[in-house]
Amino acid sequence: MDNNTSTGLYTLSVLTEDKAGLLNHITIIFTRRKINIDSLNVSSTEVHGVSRFTIVTKTSREMIDKVIKQIRKLIDVLDAFVYEDHQIHYQEIALYKVPTKVFLNGNKIESLVRNNGALILVIEEDYIVIEKTGHKNETQDLFNKLEPYGVLEFVRSGRVAISMSKRKTTTLIQQLEESTANKLSIDSY
Repeated sequence: MDNNTSTGLYTLSVLTEDKAGLLNHITIIFTRRKINIDSLNVSSTEVHGVSRFTIVTKTSREMIDKVIKQIRKLIDVLDAFVYEDHQIHYQEIALYKVPTKVFLNGNKIESLVRNNGALILVIEEDYIVIEKTGHKNETQDLFNKLEPYGVLEFVRSGRVAISMSKRKTTTLIQQLEESTANKLSIDSY
């Protein structure tokens, strides 16, 4: 099967000006192409006034290249990049709420938490909140192990990723500001 048409998991890193309404413009690009967003995280960057959208989706290389091209055309987008898992460092965080009583039946559950690299975040009278940072399969694995003990609530964040490239965001912004094709100035923001 052609690599351009086979489905793969892609992480998009989109650098934008910190402006309201941009999330809607970006998600519309996916909606129009009927591409589901698996996870979405928006955060500030080391550059004041610049945000990073981290979007994870499953699609073909051909389709993701079209999406990136469209995203780059948006006014407040500074640049956008596509990565495969081997090109980034990434993590997710998961929280699990379990009944406190399961900890009273010996230290099996406590060992389970410790052996999975998780932390006990909160201890309340009726429940305990456990935190696990890792890849999706790791946080799901802990959920599967805790499920027999009665998980009251479970939530997993979107992916947070950083590229393995040596590119610095500040250098990229500087290059954009110096470019005659781009009239953007973060300093005037």
